[in-house]
Amino acid sequence: MKQVNLTNIRKKAKRLLFGMSGHDGLMVKVLTYLLLIGIGFVFLYPVLYMLSYSFKDIDDLLNTLVNWIPTKLYIDNYIRALEVLDFWPILWQTLYVTIIPSLLQAFIASIVGYGFARFTFRGKRLLFLLVLVTFVIPPQVTIIPKYILFNNIHILDSLAAYILPAIFGQGLNSAIFILIFFQIFRAIPLSLEEAAQLDGAGHFKIFFKIAVPMASAGYIISFLFSLVWYWNETYLASIFLGEKLTTLPLQLQKFVATYSKLFPVQGTNGVSINEGIELAGTLLTTIPLLIIYFISQRWFVESVDRTGITGE
Repeated sequence: MKQVNLTNIRKKAKRLLFGMSGHDGLMVKVLTYLLLIGIGFVFLYPVLYMLSYSFKDIDDLLNTLVNWIPTKLYIDNYIRALEVLDFWPILWQTLYVTIIPSLLQAFIASIVGYGFARFTFRGKRLLFLLVLVTFVIPPQVTIIPKYILFNNIHILDSLAAYILPAIFGQGLNSAIFILIFFQIFRAIPLSLEEAAQLDGAGHFKIFFKIAVPMASAGYIISFLFSLVWYWNETYLASIFLGEKLTTLPLQLQKFVATYSKLFPVQGTNGVSINEGIELAGTLLTTIPLLIIYFISQRWFVESVDRTGITGE
């Protein structure tokens, strides 16, 4: 009798820890949540660190007893960072420089992807391979011939240096978006387009009436990824946009030099730059992207799942 009770207890304990199928028990759930918490901490730690230190004054920064929570809410770091970054005018310039090429890149990539998915022509595989190769080659390799070309056609120091490549399907990482749309359009049943052709619809009407609505997930993914990549791009922006147009990341690169000019230590209100001010400036350049993500996260997650961009 005791042996039967022990057997039942063992079965119940095993069921509690490992579940009925071996992957839905308490032990598995605990390990899963610990793993998620660990991964979340790795991603959130830099943001929490910036947020904490950006509200510290010089006394808190020098005090080894003050770690995460400042002794008082010090907002002068943000006031100075806003002035150094020239935040609001530069923010509108950054949106102007990033949104327009991102929209064009998403639209053109969809057209190219649809062409590869639906039309057959000589050299199609070779051309598609060359498109994918452009994603593998780093932009630094082609920067010199691009600079010479853009200088010859007089589009340097203007947004045209971003817009023109996007129009010809050679924007920032355009190849990956062409591949995404290629996979989306290939998955659309041909019977839908054949039915539209029987009703007298041409290729353009089929594309805009059938393909585009069914590829909404691809447009969201392409636009958001393009926006982030154009936003964070400083190497190409510093070369192609010149001094007429600038972005917040470019302003952040010049943060220390600009701060030294605006707030010299010898002045009456001079306060030497410190980690708190620098992190406040860094956080200010990140906040717009975080706001965009929080607004669009539901559509973004659904689009990633529908397009299979994770490789599943």
